[in-house]
Formats: sequence, C-alpha cells, structure tokens
Amino acid sequence: MAERKNPAPFLTEVQVAKRVKELGESITKDLKGKPLVCIGVLKGSFIFFADLVRQIHLPLSIDFIRASSYGNKTTSSGSVKISFDLSLSIEEKHVLLIEDIVDTGLTLRHLLDHLKHRNPKSLRLCVLLLKPGKLYKPVPIDYLGFTIDDRFVVGYGLDAGEKYRNLPYVASLSTSRRKKSRSEEE
Repeated sequence: MAERKNPAPFLTEVQVAKRVKELGESITKDLKGKPLVCIGVLKGSFIFFADLVRQIHLPLSIDFIRASSYGNKTTSSGSVKISFDLSLSIEEKHVLLIEDIVDTGLTLRHLLDHLKHRNPKSLRLCVLLLKPGKLYKPVPIDYLGFTIDDRFVVGYGLDAGEKYRNLPYVASLSTSRRKKSRSEEE
C-alpha cells in the first residue's frame, strides 16, 4: 500500500507549541492558587488538551466529555448528542473546558449549558481554533489559540475520516482530499 502524503502545515508545530505555552501561562496567572478541573472535549481536543495541561502550573484534575453535532457528516446536524459524560463532580470547582475548534458554536453552547447545571464555582473556555464566519451561536471564549477563516483543517487532533489526527501541526485540507466524515469537529 502506498504511503499517504500529508498536507502541508497551515499552522506549524512551532507556532502551535508557542501559542499553547502562552495559553498555559495566561491560565496559570488568571487562576493563581486555585485548584482546577480541566475537561477535554473528545476526540479532537486530546492532543491540544495534553499539551495545554502540561503548561498549566496549578494543582489540577482532568476529565473528559464527548459530544458531537456532526455525526458522519462534514456539516452540523444542529442536534447535539453527549455520548460520554464526566466522571468527576465539578460542583463548587473552577472548571476549564478545553476544545479543539469552534465552528458553528452549537456543540460548545450545549456543553457549556450542560456543565453550568452542575454548579461549578467558575467555568472558563479554552479553544485552539475559532472560525468566526460560521458561528451560529456565540460562545464566551476566555482563552483562544488562533482565529482562522472558513477552511477544513486537520492535524493536532483534528481529523478527516479519522485520519491526520497525529500530525504535529494544523493543516488545511483541500476539498478533493476530504473524507465524507468529520467525526468530532465542533
């Protein structure tokens, strides 16, 4: 079987690492002395999440949640489904929700509402990528990595048909190379 050629970087590994370090420093400064629960949105945020929590110099716990409004399509269905929920209580705790990308805002708006009902002391949002041109529902992003135009991106946890997640950078995938599914893009 021929080896697949990876798409060229849109955001390089160095650019991403630098920004993740800056985000970790901001979070550490803003929440100084406060224990934190970091919640990663699966699957897409897992690499960003792992790199980011190593840059946050606070006592912290981690947990994960999985939700999607995409199913097996490349556009949002408008219906959000939580398929994996938290295992920790977040009541009266400082919480940081960590997501890979905000596209329509539908999934994140649903997750934020879902988490607010669990009475956290504070709830903040950290997002690697924001596509403001596609936003249906505004989301209060406290920490943002990069704002990008409306392009289909892969790498650094983001996928196209479960491929390219392991790229150490973010790449723009041309429409001719896209798979029919985007399993977890928000």
